Amino acid sequence: MFTALKSPLGAILRPSSFASSSRVTLAAFAQPIESTPWAGAGQVRCKSVLAPRRMKYKKAQKGRVGIPTGGSLKGSTLEHAPFGLRLLTPARLTAAQLTSAQVAIKRRIKPVKGAECFLRVFPDVAVCVKGNETRMGKGKGSFEYWACRVPVGRVVFEVGGGGIREEIARQALRLAQVKLPAQSEFITRSSPARLGTLTSPSLGRPPAALPAPAHLAAMDAADEGKAPGLVMAQEERRVQGLGRVEDVLRGMEGLSLGSSETRAGGAA
Repeated sequence: MFTALKSPLGAILRPSSFASSSRVTLAAFAQPIESTPWAGAGQVRCKSVLAPRRMKYKKAQKGRVGIPTGGSLKGSTLEHAPFGLRLLTPARLTAAQLTSAQVAIKRRIKPVKGAECFLRVFPDVAVCVKGNETRMGKGKGSFEYWACRVPVGRVVFEVGGGGIREEIARQALRLAQVKLPAQSEFITRSSPARLGTLTSPSLGRPPAALPAPAHLAAMDAADEGKAPGLVMAQEERRVQGLGRVEDVLRGMEGLSLGSSETRAGGAA
């Protein structure tokens, strides 16, 4: 009984004057108390968690996977590594599926020092789900998980670094294929771009997007190849297909004079 009274709680319950009890009470409760984070205060995003840091809107429409109808080849070739995994069918991949596939790849390439795994897509679409047998209405469902819409021909994973061999990269990406709910293919640097179901070496960037050849710049600097003259000659031939250059210029001058005379007559 007396040993129990030596504790702070015993000091509080021990009969004494109000002043002494108040001092003991304050001393007892002045001890630091470790605060635990509240689970409902907000989501905690770790470095390994595939989730956006912030969103403009917390909910999004379901939407559909995009189709490159304009002939875009964006994301259909390798950028960071010599081996990769490319989808053959459009799909909506969840953060859990991408994380599972990424873990499987990293476990397989871990013995190779310096090998890395690159993720080319990121889940930034909030998927909301309502409970089963729920009546219609009363707003959208609550947040469930993050996902991303991946069109056909998009590269999802890339593996490289550390002099990794093709056999090991193929095995690692084969483990990731099992985790994804879509058909995919193994590609290398020599694999051509893919446009939907079409794949051909002729598919590439348009000539306007390609950089100028180095020898053409050198020719311009030395003024030997006269590249500007070639361009002007091509433009002149194109205009001559419609008529002589002088006729075109004379017609433009006549149009400008006619418009000015019309304005003068209207003002009079």
